[in-house]
Amino acid sequence: MIAELRTVALDAPDIAAEADFYAALAGWTRSFTDGDWITMTTPDGWRIAFQLAPDHVPPRWPDPAAPQQAHLDLRVPDIDAAADKAVSLGATLLRRNERWHTLADPAGHPFDLCLNPDDPNTTVMGVMLDCPDAKALSTFYSALLGKAITYEAPGVAMIGEDGKMPVLFQQIDDYRAPRWPDPTAPQQIHLDLRVEQAELESAEQAAIAIGATRLPGGGENWRVYTDPAGKPFCLTWSVG
Repeated sequence: MIAELRTVALDAPDIAAEADFYAALAGWTRSFTDGDWITMTTPDGWRIAFQLAPDHVPPRWPDPAAPQQAHLDLRVPDIDAAADKAVSLGATLLRRNERWHTLADPAGHPFDLCLNPDDPNTTVMGVMLDCPDAKALSTFYSALLGKAITYEAPGVAMIGEDGKMPVLFQQIDDYRAPRWPDPTAPQQIHLDLRVEQAELESAEQAAIAIGATRLPGGGENWRVYTDPAGKPFCLTWSVG
């Protein structure tokens, strides 16, 4: 393991509206707030954040001209009831299937409601990353996060165990990478990965050795990189 998955962060023009939406839909609670960032904790232990992006350009799934970069999979006991509730809270229904429905949240981020009738709670199954090669990207993140590849089939893969913050990958034929910080090809979503400050330089070197690229961005306790599919992620550490 080079770094630990800490937070899944979604860009939004109104972070308070995003937080209120997921609090009402799934029972997430705010754990940190400042002017540009709201972090929420899910009942099953995920940290989901919303980052202020005034120039946010939402995806228009399934339009390939404005592709999604990733989405969340939520498990619910009744997909029809959950979809109706989500729409009443400001979501847009995009597609209905027998075992899952696809919607867009108020900021336009697609998410799936997946049927799980054996659990009365709304839980996060995982974060799904779109990519040009599911095998290659799952191999990269397996090494980066120290999560074993636990599922692999043509065009899809998963690292990590179910219920322990897995990351999933789906292969897209006409994949178009973000070009952060170019607003015409926005990141939409990124992962924050934690390292110890004393190990930052060695962690950076190890990440680059397996295919990451350092970007000219960062702050007091974070640096920006892209994975082999061009998706930004941050290495973060505690200061002091």
